[in-house]
Amino acid sequence: MNYRVRYTLEAKEDLKRLFTFIAEQDPQAAKRARKTIAAGIELLQRFPFTCRKAVPENTLLRELVISFGGAGYVALFEIDDNKTVTIIAVRHQREDDYH
Repeated sequence: MNYRVRYTLEAKEDLKRLFTFIAEQDPQAAKRARKTIAAGIELLQRFPFTCRKAVPENTLLRELVISFGGAGYVALFEIDDNKTVTIIAVRHQREDDYH
């Protein structure tokens, strides 16, 4: 079964913020990060339940860890139904929390 992956406006803005930050430092790294995140998101299309639970009380709210360099990214998402996954937020692992 394939899930449709959609993004909240906040998640889209998170991605823009993250790419802008890294592109200012290293444009090539920004391209690699974009490719790595996209590959991670592809996993959600087939196997969203393999990702860790974000909170024990809600088994449908999960986090996808995307390794990149010495750290990486974390995508907070919810499995809406048997067809749709919604990415709620994305952050760098060294950030305090989701924005």
